[in-house]
Amino acid sequence: MPTYTPPLRDMQFVLHEVLNVTDHFQKMPAYAEVDADTINAVIEAAGQFASEVIAPLNVSGDTEGCHLDPVTHAVTTPNGFKEAYKTFVEGGWPALSCDPEYGGQGLPHTVNQCLYEMCNSANQAWMMYPGLSHGAYECLHAYGTPEQKKKYMAKLTSGEWTGTMCLTESHCGTDLGMLRTKAEPQPDGTYKITGNKIFISAGEHDMTENIIHLVLARLPGAPKGSKGISLFVVPKINVNDDGSLGSPNGIHCGGLEHKMGIHGNATAQLVLEDANGTLVGQPNKGLQAMFVMMNAARLGVGGQSLGLTEAARQGAVAYAKDRLQSRALAGPKHPDKEADPIIVHPDVRKMLMIARAYAEGGRALILFTSLQIDLSLHSPDETTRKRADGYVTFLTPIIKAFLTDNALMSTSHSMQVFGGHGYIKEWGMEQFVRDARINMTYEGTNTIQSLDLLGRKVLADGGAKLKEIAGLIQEFSEQEMKNPAMHEFITPLAWAGEKLNKITMNVGMKAMKDPDEVGAVAVDYLRICGHLIYGYFWARMASVALKKVDSGDPFYKAKLITARFYFAKIYPEISMLVRTIEAGSATLMEMEEDWF
Repeated sequence: MPTYTPPLRDMQFVLHEVLNVTDHFQKMPAYAEVDADTINAVIEAAGQFASEVIAPLNVSGDTEGCHLDPVTHAVTTPNGFKEAYKTFVEGGWPALSCDPEYGGQGLPHTVNQCLYEMCNSANQAWMMYPGLSHGAYECLHAYGTPEQKKKYMAKLTSGEWTGTMCLTESHCGTDLGMLRTKAEPQPDGTYKITGNKIFISAGEHDMTENIIHLVLARLPGAPKGSKGISLFVVPKINVNDDGSLGSPNGIHCGGLEHKMGIHGNATAQLVLEDANGTLVGQPNKGLQAMFVMMNAARLGVGGQSLGLTEAARQGAVAYAKDRLQSRALAGPKHPDKEADPIIVHPDVRKMLMIARAYAEGGRALILFTSLQIDLSLHSPDETTRKRADGYVTFLTPIIKAFLTDNALMSTSHSMQVFGGHGYIKEWGMEQFVRDARINMTYEGTNTIQSLDLLGRKVLADGGAKLKEIAGLIQEFSEQEMKNPAMHEFITPLAWAGEKLNKITMNVGMKAMKDPDEVGAVAVDYLRICGHLIYGYFWARMASVALKKVDSGDPFYKAKLITARFYFAKIYPEISMLVRTIEAGSATLMEMEEDWF
């Protein structure tokens, strides 16, 4: 069974040496008293919970899965999950970054992200229960009525209740405008909701006494398509005005999806039959409110993939150091042993380095984005808030798609390091691959994320958000070009920025004549953006490491080596992507449908 060691040193490096988060927190009244010692103490305790409480349940949870009682519609989670969740709640972890008005601890989202990464590394399926609840909390915090907040916020904050988002139906996935679930107004201002939802993560379980579902449905006479969707709170158990639990609501689990991964999480088919619900936000404006939760989920999926990349990498490194197989090509490295450990072999090292570069680059990107969320919500300066919100908007589809793509590659490489043992369940590596593959699909496929980035976040606003990011990179590059030691990192960064600028203009011109051009190149375009952003953060990390490389701490030497590996062995993918984008849509669209 794989073991997991929280990457505290690297987290602290990114937080305190690269991002200097406490300098930013001191300028925000809500976080002015959050210092480095507090952050370090919290993430150390979070790492202990992740590695000691939920990591041991990962393989067993995958083996056992969740079980549905077809008579009572109750779902039982794997052994130990419920007890681990109780420990999680008792430790106050669900409330870490929640509003103190509802019982939260009021710590930054940036700190909460460290907790989430480590828990995702330890046990993604388990972490999805509280992870989705946080999205429901954010949605109600932004759009809930005073009555809804009074009923639900404190329980969601404490973790006593969990939350879900119910979007998908069997006939419609991303195209939510096709949904058929109906909401009938009642004289008392509530609604009776009827319909069927599928793929609802954590939709039914035995870990809490109530589940708060956020459900998309149509009101009578609503406009067709996405402009006629409303959002409703539908609790599993009705909640009385005094906050006590009442009768069971008209919503139950009709089945569990049998998935290739995340077996420990109950992915439910939910049946609503005149379920009681209350409207969130304005009628027919449900997507606006739901996108608060959807965007949180997309960032969360990126974090899940970061966690899997780190966990798989650790397992592969440990195995590569221990497994004896053949001799090094340059001659025996360990002549006292019957063979050398496989970590001496160049291709094994390449696979390990790819996973390391993607894990550490992804960590820097996600923590930076989490800091921007904190700034967008709590900075006293309006310009700073607006700029930070623009960064988050632009980076969200990249985090969801780029990190999940990279996770599949990294977990696959890590499994390959094990050779034939990688396919054996007891080692735990094949589970990481299965779990990682799911992340590329849900919360909007990576193609949808790519279309969102290129179509909405770049072309639709004339490239304004892209220019903001480009300006951030350019400012850093101009400053660092004064240091000759940084040229090896800044030169490829500038080259990629120029390529992206040219591609963006060319695609925009082609799209005016043929909209299929956007669909043909969007995935490759997002991947170029991902590499440019990773390149920026690897250059930033290299800049810090260069200043401390002679300190005697091998951490900084390893960081520099990984930065050089990224630019030498991974970053050149941009050249291939440029070629495929330049090829356009012709060879994709010429084939007649009947010829496939």
